[in-house]
Amino acid sequence: MDQQTNDLISKEIEGNEVCLFMKGTPDAPQCGFSMAVINMLKLLEVNFKGVNVLEDEKLRQGIKEFSDWPTIPQLYIKKEFVGGCDIVKEMYENGELKKILEDKGINYKK
Repeated sequence: MDQQTNDLISKEIEGNEVCLFMKGTPDAPQCGFSMAVINMLKLLEVNFKGVNVLEDEKLRQGIKEFSDWPTIPQLYIKKEFVGGCDIVKEMYENGELKKILEDKGINYKK
């Protein structure tokens, strides 16, 4: 991955407490998995930044290298990689996602 892409990814993760690398935008997701993660975050009323990987092929490939994770979406909370759709869904269902948000001081609907 080139340095510019790495810097862009780092800037988004460091500049946003909750950052979702996704296909499409929060208002117009372009993949069911991205939509599923958005819906969970919206149900919890979490403020998050959506980064559309479809706008830049280097970003789309770069985020996979950055996290060493093969799929999109990818959720970061306070600079920590949480996971993709299946992991976030499981954490949402078992209450672990709320615990991470609470432990990291992120506001959400309790």
